[in-house]
Amino acid sequence: MNATHLQLMMEAKIYRILQGGFGIPTLKWFGKEGDYNVMVMQLLGPSLEDLFNFCGRRFRLKTVILHADQILMRIEYMHSPNFIHRDIKPENFLMGLGKRGNVVYFIDFGLAKRYRDPRTHLHIPYRENKNLTGTARYVGVNTHLGILESRQGHQFVGVR
Repeated sequence: MNATHLQLMMEAKIYRILQGGFGIPTLKWFGKEGDYNVMVMQLLGPSLEDLFNFCGRRFRLKTVILHADQILMRIEYMHSPNFIHRDIKPENFLMGLGKRGNVVYFIDFGLAKRYRDPRTHLHIPYRENKNLTGTARYVGVNTHLGILESRQGHQFVGVR
């Protein structure tokens, strides 16, 4: 299997670990279809980036607070089994549909990784001169400096 196939397989594994968390989409199926690995997810609505554009790139303060509260809860939930996302951006937060239209869902765990060793619970070793992982516009300052991502990097989500 090549790296792309492994990445999708790892992403499906993370969805399974996080499954059941509020605002985590349901993984319906993951498997092979012919030559392709396929992941089928719960259908969701527009991203926060889409909504921001639809609203003329302005949100009311109440909207920002309601979304920010949910975003922080999703990130905290992802940290609880010792994962960091490494690509936090408005495009990776989608709104639900129907009765769950006000729920912010967290998606795209393709770059996620554990920040603690599951056996020892020690934090991943500090490393410098690392290639950038994630979207340059939104990564933390340390990532731009070539320092390995950690949970602390989630404190600095980029703003346009």
